[in-house]
Amino acid sequence: MIKVSENPKEEDPSGYSVASSVSLISLLISTISLDGSIRKILNWGMSHTPAFICFANVHMLVEAQKDEVFRAQVNKASLVLPDGKPIVQAIRGLYSIKLERKAGMDYLPFLLREVEEKKARIFLYGSSTEIQNAMIKRIQIEYPDVQMVGNISPPFVKSSPSEIEEHISQIKSSGANFVLVSLGCPKQEKWMADNSDKIPAVLLGLGGAFGVFAGVRRRAPLWMQKSSLEWLYRLIQEPRRMFARYLYTNTLFLFLLAKKIIRR
Repeated sequence: MIKVSENPKEEDPSGYSVASSVSLISLLISTISLDGSIRKILNWGMSHTPAFICFANVHMLVEAQKDEVFRAQVNKASLVLPDGKPIVQAIRGLYSIKLERKAGMDYLPFLLREVEEKKARIFLYGSSTEIQNAMIKRIQIEYPDVQMVGNISPPFVKSSPSEIEEHISQIKSSGANFVLVSLGCPKQEKWMADNSDKIPAVLLGLGGAFGVFAGVRRRAPLWMQKSSLEWLYRLIQEPRRMFARYLYTNTLFLFLLAKKIIRR
């Protein structure tokens, strides 16, 4: 029997039913369709309903397995969408549910097209000033009706409570409908969980999608994406930084998934 959990955001101004989710190791992954998720996010954003969206991959699952507080923070998100192909395949194998992969790198341009029709306000939070400027330039060219109302590139070190409050004040005063966040996992998910209720907008934790959208980082070829090998492409690009992470997270994910399959 599928373990279904209702999303904590029970009230949806759009009238669409609240998305259900299935348990995968440490997180509750939303089973909503791509189109349904876009409609929800647009409605929340245009009505200035506080909400935050997480895009779950293997790294996030493993982080949530290790850290109980982080697990609770992600699981209170408005939607936890399956970013990684291994997540989609694991859910299909465990529950016979066919999900669409909703990678942040694909989701961002798709969302911007929809947001442009609404002439909505966008705020960028996180990543470097260089990447933000490249993103803004591309958005202005390809999505001219999107209103860019602000951007903040916080320091890499942990921001002080007063700095965070100042950032929140800037975002609120901008009137943003959507805040695109890139602080890296698990930092961005923790920031969104801690501050979402204070910001009348939808926060989307897009992480590395910023660099790809800005043209600073290349994405894996389509055949590698379809074969669940994007992690290998990133490993080739950044072997020193990514080797230990992938060796640990991928191995632990397979181990935890095997345990869950055996239990079932």
